Amino acid sequence: MSCSEKKSSPRIPWLPQPVLTLVLLIIWLFLTNTISPGHILLGGLIGIIIPWFTNRFWPERPELIRPVRLFRFFFFTFLSDIIVANISVVKLILQPDLSQLKSGFIEVPLEIEDPMVTTLLASIISLTPGTVTAEVSKDQRSLIVHGLDIPDPETEIHLIKTRYEAPLKEIFSC
Repeated sequence: MSCSEKKSSPRIPWLPQPVLTLVLLIIWLFLTNTISPGHILLGGLIGIIIPWFTNRFWPERPELIRPVRLFRFFFFTFLSDIIVANISVVKLILQPDLSQLKSGFIEVPLEIEDPMVTTLLASIISLTPGTVTAEVSKDQRSLIVHGLDIPDPETEIHLIKTRYEAPLKEIFSC
C-alpha cells in the first residue's frame, strides 16, 4: 500500500490542513515582522482560507506519520545542508580554473511511490545549491538530477537516497 492510498485521520472540515495553516501563520508573522493581535488574526485567516480553497487540488495527501522527525529533518539536515552547499558552491565558483568541475546528470532510482513525497524530494534537491532536479521519469521511479560538481556519481546517488529519501520515507511511512 503506497502512502497516497492510506486513509488519514479525520479532518476538521473548515480546517483541512492544520499543519499548513500553522506554517502559513508563521510565515505571515515573519513577513510582517510583528506579533500583534491583528496580524496573528490576519495570518490565521490567511492560514485557514488558502488551504480551504486549495484543498480540492490535494485529493491524495501522504499521511504525516512522524512530525517530530520532520522537524528534525528540516532544521538539522535540510537547513544545514543548504548552508554547507552554499559554502561549497562559493568555493567552487571562485576557484581560478572552472574546467576542473565535473558537472553532469545522474539518475537517482526511487523507492518512494507517492507523487507528493516525490515532489517534496525533488524540491529539496533543487533547493540545495549546486544541484537541481531536471526531470522525474515518466514511471516516477527515478529522478534526473544535475550537479555542479559530481566527481563520483554513485556517492552522490547514495547521499541523496540516505540523506533525503530515507528520512522522507520514514516521515511519511512510504
